[in-house]
Amino acid sequence: MKDMKAHLEKLRREAEECELISKLATNAAKKELFAKLAAHHRTLADEVERAMQAQSQ
Repeated sequence: MKDMKAHLEKLRREAEECELISKLATNAAKKELFAKLAAHHRTLADEVERAMQAQSQ
């Protein structure tokens, strides 16, 4: 469970970093790419969180 929690935290951090890069990017393609990456990392984090909750029940 510790590994999953660490992975969850890492995914959330990476999502925040991608969102920041997206906001700071001047190139439209990079802005869009990093926004998609942020959304993808958030989706993965949500899935890990659901798996952790299911495992603890």
